[in-house]
Amino acid sequence: MTDLSPRPKLGAIAVVVHKGRVLLVKRAQAPNAGTWGFPGGHVEWGETALAAALRELAEETGVIARAPRYLTNLDVMAQDADGAVRHHYLLAVVRCDYVAGEPVAADDASDARWFTPEDTQGLTQAPRLQEVMALLDI
Repeated sequence: MTDLSPRPKLGAIAVVVHKGRVLLVKRAQAPNAGTWGFPGGHVEWGETALAAALRELAEETGVIARAPRYLTNLDVMAQDADGAVRHHYLLAVVRCDYVAGEPVAADDASDARWFTPEDTQGLTQAPRLQEVMALLDI
């Protein structure tokens, strides 16, 4: 018997810090179209979240990194006006060490750039961006 009850989707985001700046992408697709956030996406079957973060980073920006550790996990949920859950993601936040590359927006990103922590304050942001920024040592 197959369990068809809804379950959270697993995603991974890549948090790359280089020369005092973080790499962010501007989302081109829902659910966060038009907002700036960390590169990332769904974890594929049989893939670790560490590997997914690096894959999504390369696909969205062309930047290459190493993924030595998890930084935290985030539950990201949105509800409709009646309180029903529209989407629920569990995001593995992966701290990545920059290796090479200049960011070029690709895949589902419409822009990709380095930002200082101060620069992120004025951006239209994906949910929980500043919560993750507060965990960084920059």
